[in-house]
Amino acid sequence: MYWYLLTALSTTLLPIAANAVQSDETNPQDLSHTFINTTQWLAARAKVDSWIAAMDTTEKAFVVTGTFSGTCIEDIAPIKSIGFSGLCLQDGPAGIRLADLASVFPAGVTTAATWDKELMYQRGSAMASEFRAKGAHVLLGPAGGALGRSPWGGRNWEGFSPDPYLTGAAMDYTIRAIQDGGVQATAKHFIGNEQETMRKPTMINGKMVDSVSSNIDDRTLHELYLWPFADAVHAGVASVMCGYNRVNGSYSCENAHLMNKILKDELGFQGYVMSDFLATPHGVDPIKAGLDMNQPGPASLLPLTETYWGRNLVAAVENGTLAEARLDDMVRRVLTPYLYLGQDKDYPAIDPSSGPLLYNSFGYPIPGGFTPAGRDVRGNHSTLIRNIAAAGTVLLKNENSILPLNKSLTNIGVFGNDAADPTMGLLYPKTDGAEIGTVIVGGGSGGGRPSYIVSPLDAVRVYAQGIGARVQYVTNNTAIVTGSLTGLYPLPEVCLMFLKSWASEGVDRSTLVPDDNSASAVNKIASLCPGRTIVITHSGGPDIMPWAMNPNVSAIIAAHYPGQESGNSIMDILTGRVNPSGKLPYTIAAEEADYNTPIVNITGPEAEDSSAWQSDFTEGLFIDYRHFDQKNTTPLYEFGFGLSYTTFDLVSDLTISAPTSKVPARPPVTNGTLALGGNPSLWKTLVVCSTEVTNTGHLAGATVVQLYISLPEGNVPAGTPVRVLRGFEKVELAPGETKKVSFALTRRDMSYWDVVAQDWKIPSGEIVISAGFSSRDRRVTSTVSLV
Repeated sequence: MYWYLLTALSTTLLPIAANAVQSDETNPQDLSHTFINTTQWLAARAKVDSWIAAMDTTEKAFVVTGTFSGTCIEDIAPIKSIGFSGLCLQDGPAGIRLADLASVFPAGVTTAATWDKELMYQRGSAMASEFRAKGAHVLLGPAGGALGRSPWGGRNWEGFSPDPYLTGAAMDYTIRAIQDGGVQATAKHFIGNEQETMRKPTMINGKMVDSVSSNIDDRTLHELYLWPFADAVHAGVASVMCGYNRVNGSYSCENAHLMNKILKDELGFQGYVMSDFLATPHGVDPIKAGLDMNQPGPASLLPLTETYWGRNLVAAVENGTLAEARLDDMVRRVLTPYLYLGQDKDYPAIDPSSGPLLYNSFGYPIPGGFTPAGRDVRGNHSTLIRNIAAAGTVLLKNENSILPLNKSLTNIGVFGNDAADPTMGLLYPKTDGAEIGTVIVGGGSGGGRPSYIVSPLDAVRVYAQGIGARVQYVTNNTAIVTGSLTGLYPLPEVCLMFLKSWASEGVDRSTLVPDDNSASAVNKIASLCPGRTIVITHSGGPDIMPWAMNPNVSAIIAAHYPGQESGNSIMDILTGRVNPSGKLPYTIAAEEADYNTPIVNITGPEAEDSSAWQSDFTEGLFIDYRHFDQKNTTPLYEFGFGLSYTTFDLVSDLTISAPTSKVPARPPVTNGTLALGGNPSLWKTLVVCSTEVTNTGHLAGATVVQLYISLPEGNVPAGTPVRVLRGFEKVELAPGETKKVSFALTRRDMSYWDVVAQDWKIPSGEIVISAGFSSRDRRVTSTVSLV
């Protein structure tokens, strides 16, 4: 029910995008280097080797086997003989989940919608500070899988975007920030964990049925689903977590091709692979396939917690089933990040409230009724949370410039199930959301337990009081649809309609229309407020909007899952305190049928057959905007789209600086002591592109300049997308201001995966490079030939 991957590799990484955004010219990041201090890493590994020499086989076995302590969601027990303090592993990707007086940050999808590398870094840094202060060594995030193949995927919101480049950048900046803070990061779930339906082995009519198999061809795996994990490894991530699902017929945590050949050999991963919660298959085969840590190990609170590791590994070494050298390798991978990040020195003790919260989350009585208050680790993170949520809010429609709100308003209406305080408490762990109450984050182990929530209704009330306006509200969609609403008098001058779409671990979305009879509720309110209705959605992904073309709906805002400052962040946008700059990290279709990747869901007698649970990724590389481009289907709102209260334009051609002589089509073989992310040649900049962006409006604001490439048709294999994202920079501009924006394109960016050569290849011919403000709003274009 939870997913994790230990983490810890990283080094001195500097916060980045602030310079790029605020200087006269945005400077492309040189990502040719990895982010591990090789000398320090090798020194940590050498010390671990001395520890291994001093340990007996039993001690080694328990370094790699979870031991339930009753304090953290997962643990590795201390080994006193070597001075190892153990590991505390905690959920999750939006903040420390089972904690008192901790923050719930905006979800991954919200962070991706900022398209802001500096905010990605700051979010990771703030989360790391809270995890460390609570005594957690390992943060079980970020999530690069689910990538978001299907818009119905229940856990897409935990990750960032169905575009691998955008997700890869978010993984990179998040991981470096977490590990700069001395906390191990975990890249999860590796790989193909793209639906919740039948994600785990399940008992059906008394028969244990295998989990769904994600069947992915080699090129699709490399160019889509592996791409952000390569970024994670290149950033120095300490741990990678395998998932519950099967991949091409073999369980993820027992798949030697994925873990040994691709992750450890091809990508040069030096950390450890850990299992998702109870995802370790029987026996030593997973170990031989590359699994380094079994979690949670034996846990008395949970059913079905038999562990196949622990002392069984001692017997396996003694009878020759498992080579002790492989066990030593596992221990080395687990302990090196711990030493490298300095977690052996003055690390905070585990917060005393962690244990009671853990017992409570499983529905068990708290031992001894012991309920100490937690350490307050929130600091000033509320400001950052508010800023990220506002930056990740996307303005989709703004007819007649109804927004920002007029400060002379005297009567504001607030409507919808999502407007008020949650009615089921502050913990978000369930697979079913409350009918009434705002949603700030999704459910399951990626959720959170905020110490407070600023609801939209509360924030509107505060604003209204400041301008001397009244607030009328109805926060029950059923009452809106079925009632006469005669209590509204006089009718509001503007109607704010708050909708939500609940998403959670363990269940996929059954519809992409927002919850609770939302379409009828919107139409009802819009009929009362013609031309004055503003719809705000809180969702973990694309929503179908059957009311989008309703002429009485003047504005639409996608506010995603904003974290605990929800009401404040949306009022920042509605009032113009913050000029909206968010861009869609996915495509919003006009109809659900326009998407091409439904969830596999088998019913009836066939569901009892493991061989029937096959999810064939036959669409290949054509997911999200790539599919819409291939089919020439017009979306409602395209990938990368987002409005502002000002306007922008690109005012210069796209200039390209490229090698003066031809480069080899395949990357030269180069070696490094730590070749993290694979061949270092793949990460070297080959091309630098530049253009100039101007604020042509009358308000200060920020926009995202996006770079797309199109590989030469005819010189690439069938199934190549029309265009793919390969760069983005967020730029802040005063009215009339112009800045130069530059993008660094690496060899990997300009290549496709050659399945025959089993290597990346730059095609011959002209590569088209274009820049603009969305996948379908490209303003300047140029070409380059490299081979």
